[in-house]
Amino acid sequence: MPDFTPRRPLRALFIHQNFPGQWAHLAPALAQRAGVQVWGVGEKEGYAAPCVRYIPYGPARGAGEATHRYIRSLEASIRRGQVLANKLVQLRDKEGLRPDIIVCHPGWGEGLFLKDVFPQARTLYYWEFYYNAFGQDLGFDPAQAVTLDDAARVRVLNATQLISLQAADWGLSPTRWQWSRYPDWARRRITVLHEGVDTARCAPRNGAVFRTPEGREFRQGDPVISYVARNLEPYRGFPSFMKALAIMQKARPDLHAVLVGGNEVSYGRRPEGAESWKAKVLAEMEGQLDLSRIHFTGRVPHDALHELFRVTQAHVYLTYPFVLSWSMLEAMACGAPVVGSDTPPVAEVIADGENGLLVPFFDPEAIAGTVLSLLADPPRRAALAAAGRQSVIGRYDLRTHCLPRQLDLVERLAAGEEPAPPEG
Repeated sequence: MPDFTPRRPLRALFIHQNFPGQWAHLAPALAQRAGVQVWGVGEKEGYAAPCVRYIPYGPARGAGEATHRYIRSLEASIRRGQVLANKLVQLRDKEGLRPDIIVCHPGWGEGLFLKDVFPQARTLYYWEFYYNAFGQDLGFDPAQAVTLDDAARVRVLNATQLISLQAADWGLSPTRWQWSRYPDWARRRITVLHEGVDTARCAPRNGAVFRTPEGREFRQGDPVISYVARNLEPYRGFPSFMKALAIMQKARPDLHAVLVGGNEVSYGRRPEGAESWKAKVLAEMEGQLDLSRIHFTGRVPHDALHELFRVTQAHVYLTYPFVLSWSMLEAMACGAPVVGSDTPPVAEVIADGENGLLVPFFDPEAIAGTVLSLLADPPRRAALAAAGRQSVIGRYDLRTHCLPRQLDLVERLAAGEEPAPPEG
């Protein structure tokens, strides 16, 4: 990575509800430069990194039951923003905190009042996802029509972001598609720049072994496929994958599948009549699956996830038109051939037949057929895997691409410069 030396002493404040979040690389890298002071602020205790002074602001009370349900998210954001603002006032008045630049993920309300505490500071906000009633996640499932109530709720859901957009000097979005979801007037002040993938750490490795919680081991060459999501749910294509898996198991009696993810709901609705989507789908598919060849691991350590990506013969990644998961990029970087849904976030990264394969999200037969054909063609798997890794290195590599640009952007903003506007 090119050397970075700030043009003047630089004081930076990084804020994220679940610190460090997207700043896991940027905040420590900036903190270790000469002439830079870095503070980190988040809700919880427990973060530590060289040269970063981390300060938790503590939990904030959520919305009350009497609050209109459209604005419960806004009320919770305001309460959180107020708790944070009061904490920052204490740090300003008692400890002399005077940041030149504030880098913030405003999704939970932290970005609402920063300009009121530090009016002279430049602000760089991370714009992850702007909600729309049509053309993205809401209404993507044809079985769920978008009602007026849905559209109204989603319109109000953007209130926290709209207030925060007014307080931001500049913004970041990790992918071009996520950037494109924002209104035109906002996109003019948002740079498309991913947080980056450490392709030195996320890399193929001979001799890789993935061990399931029950002790089963998988090595390179074993007939195993993978599926990874924060939680097993429809937004990440869990029902489609399981239906496809039933077809694949019949065609390949030796095939195993490793599914990584929790049983909560991160996005969308909760299942009716079941405690989790996993329980619901397994009940609906009773008798169609060989559960002895399906390995549900729950969530696993990051290094173990990389081992899975190194041994899998096909990694299946399905998503609604929504935030792109970092796991797909890390799978590609580790040398896993990826079969992804033909949805905009995935298609921005994967060119079908060149560095991966695309399949219809709601078509289990097409998913199964594509994976099975890939399993039967080792040379094609190897070619797609190699091309996938190279595409991540070329566009998302942390050290050579993303982090240098992030550091440059922070320095320019702190110095009062205007970044070049993004291309339309």
